[in-house]
Amino acid sequence: MTGMRFMPKGYGGERRDPDRVKRDGWRDQGVLAVSVDDERLSWPERELVRQLGEKLYGDRSQAKEQRR
Repeated sequence: MTGMRFMPKGYGGERRDPDRVKRDGWRDQGVLAVSVDDERLSWPERELVRQLGEKLYGDRSQAKEQRR
């Protein structure tokens, strides 16, 4: 036997870049993945992202302290 002649789904092939994964997630499932440090956003937009994250998931600084 010479090895696998095909790649099962999810193995091999092209790897999508992170922005494409985020874009597809938004378009297909309504899931938004945004970095609070994304330079494409204005300061008010980044602040809104930070506030939403804290409202839904809690303060980031507390989470960092708990991991130590």
